[in-house]
Amino acid sequence: MSKRLLTVGAIVLIIPMIGLALLRIRTTPLAPAMEQKAAAERSGPSLPEAIADLQRRIDSGEVKLPMDGQTGYLRPLLKELRILPSSQSLVFGKNSAQLFLISPETPRAVYFNDEVYIGYVQGAPHLEVMSVDPTAGPVFYTLDQEEAAKPKFTKQPVDCLACHDTFDSDKPVPRLLMLSILSDPKGVALNRSAIITNDKSPFIERWGGWYVTGTHGNQRHMGNRFVTEPASSLPDVHKYAKNANLSNGANVTDLTKRFDTSAYLTPHSDIAALMVLAHQTHIHNLITVANYSLREKVSESDVKERGETLVEAMLFSDAAPLTEPVKGTTNFAAEFSTLGPRDSKGRSLHQLDLKQRLLQYPLSYLIDSKSFDALPAAAHDYVYLRLWEVLSGKDQSKAFEHLSSEDRKAVLEILQETKPDFAAFVRKFQ
Repeated sequence: MSKRLLTVGAIVLIIPMIGLALLRIRTTPLAPAMEQKAAAERSGPSLPEAIADLQRRIDSGEVKLPMDGQTGYLRPLLKELRILPSSQSLVFGKNSAQLFLISPETPRAVYFNDEVYIGYVQGAPHLEVMSVDPTAGPVFYTLDQEEAAKPKFTKQPVDCLACHDTFDSDKPVPRLLMLSILSDPKGVALNRSAIITNDKSPFIERWGGWYVTGTHGNQRHMGNRFVTEPASSLPDVHKYAKNANLSNGANVTDLTKRFDTSAYLTPHSDIAALMVLAHQTHIHNLITVANYSLREKVSESDVKERGETLVEAMLFSDAAPLTEPVKGTTNFAAEFSTLGPRDSKGRSLHQLDLKQRLLQYPLSYLIDSKSFDALPAAAHDYVYLRLWEVLSGKDQSKAFEHLSSEDRKAVLEILQETKPDFAAFVRKFQ
């Protein structure tokens, strides 16, 4: 197997299929130095992405990363990066050059926090790592599972954009992928048919190729199951999900009869974590696209187009509502809800709802991310202005009719207390 194929496959962190997008490889530099410098000046002090910062601390001796006998560097890496083990999401699609190690019996595990995604495959020679840089977007690494005094993260070249490119412009713009596929019993994506999963995805179309643990009432999804019909007879994913009987994958709370779960940090693939993962990857992508698109001199219409798309996604416009409550099988929801800055009433944008929608306070918690803060000034100010107009009640348009007056008031109060630059920005309108 070639080194090039290993590189391309290893960094496909969240895409559950083989080579779906191995169609185009671009070699344009990701971030011209002048653009990086300008973004850094806007955002103040240097904001290194998490893995580059961790490597510096390892090299200096500040951090030791001991190996674990079962999962190598996985446990200590999650601990050092403060990634919840309960975020574990299991995908059984054969999705990298390590495809011979991935199957429904040995799924890949994905772990994440607000800035970093870690991919673990049993017996694989390395961990797969993606870290969100404030200005460059997703940066891809591998970490060899070989004991070393000072382990080295290896940054992957632009070949990774064979899959992880938005193809949104002439320049490469990296993205994250979370897809739902039609998986055969071996984890192979039939007909290379796949759809992106995010907040707007109908519940019934989510998680094909993934294990899902948790309860969700009469709602149905595509997880925990395989497609046994001949590939030649299959429609696309949308039509398949609409017409198939998905009951055998619904409300699964125990995976132990499906594969050996003892090889993983937890025996779960929590539905709440999967929902957060779908939201977070989508917002990270929109921030990255806006950052790349608006670095140079652009028109007012460009700022409005990118900014409005981001505002609507962060406020969950067009998000598919839950028709029944969702409950995971781990402490992920409770642990995730303790994160983030809190206002004087103890409220945080990280708090989950999971009854009618994802978040209790419907504004993406990634507004507190370094990548959001590093947006070009025009885009940053546009988003703040639009948030003020919507949350203050000035904008009552259809895109935001899902927000009650109580929602708007609560989110506005949280923002004004926990985001000082937002509070300063809106004071001139009060």
